[in-house]
Amino acid sequence: MNGKEVFRFAVRSVPQSIEYALEKAGLVSSSVDWLLLHQANQRIIDAVATRLEFPQEKVISNLANYGNTSAASIPLALDEAVRSGKVKPGHTIATAGFGADLTWGSAIIRWG
Repeated sequence: MNGKEVFRFAVRSVPQSIEYALEKAGLVSSSVDWLLLHQANQRIIDAVATRLEFPQEKVISNLANYGNTSAASIPLALDEAVRSGKVKPGHTIATAGFGADLTWGSAIIRWG
């Protein structure tokens, strides 16, 4: 894979996908408590958060601990955030996954 092109793709497509999901959910980014992205690359996570004007202290990342765990990265990071007490019932989480063949998808979750 061409790393630079993947970076450009993710930094362009992921924020658009999250904004679209927020619009469909009738929410604005300021109502989101946590941003949780596929844990592929910290530079991508930081760049997407910056594009969305999302404060770094509200970005869930465990990439430094485990590296890229592929399709398990969002569920693992969410589980850790819940167990540590970061994510609480009623919190809104904006998630986005991206990967194989430059596919992507987002979901807005209200934690129960």
